[in-house]
Amino acid sequence: MNNENKKAVVLLSGGLDSASCLAVAGRDGFSCHALSFNYGQRHGCELAAAKNVAKALGAKEHIVVSIDLRLWGGSALTADDIAVPEAGTASGIPATYVPARNTIFLSFATAWAETLGARDIFIGVNSLDYSGYPDCRPAFIEAFETCASLGTKACDEGWRFKIHAPLQKLRKDEIIRLGVSLGIDYSITHSCYDPDPSGLACGRCDSCSLRRQGFIQAGIADPTAYVKL
Repeated sequence: MNNENKKAVVLLSGGLDSASCLAVAGRDGFSCHALSFNYGQRHGCELAAAKNVAKALGAKEHIVVSIDLRLWGGSALTADDIAVPEAGTASGIPATYVPARNTIFLSFATAWAETLGARDIFIGVNSLDYSGYPDCRPAFIEAFETCASLGTKACDEGWRFKIHAPLQKLRKDEIIRLGVSLGIDYSITHSCYDPDPSGLACGRCDSCSLRRQGFIQAGIADPTAYVKL
């Protein structure tokens, strides 16, 4: 990640997918500027994971932006009165969906990229093994790319932003195999929506379930520390 003329902003939650996305951006020769958010999420220990991932994967810099999405809640991740559901117990868009979260995150990423002189933004969304969030789908990513290009100086200067979603059409086991091939230590990542006070993954939420099944299907030992189930 030492090509200063090929800069990218990479959204980094500290989870398995975003770590894999950062590794792919580095593999592809980008100087990576990692961006995380302290948005009032109940699984705040993911921010410590993001810091460790950014350092381990050689990000050029890592910024954590604080915004308070608990002000209006609307999600099990930002409201104490909404429980995190166990995997497979809900239909439709799950309670863990945070309203417009990726729209907000990509807007910040676009602003930073414009300031850096970067034309590339990476996000670790997936639309195969995922929880069904509408802001993870290809149509949204394509639409935001157009929005970013029209609403910034890119429009007047005749260039476009590129929103990279390299994991978009990969299964979780494929993502894990890819990450392992790129040298990721997944033990430093955090995916759980409802960890215990010590940070142990619950093993029951949708994110834990997808992660566990991914390691099983990949035939790779899961390094995650779960509470005793």
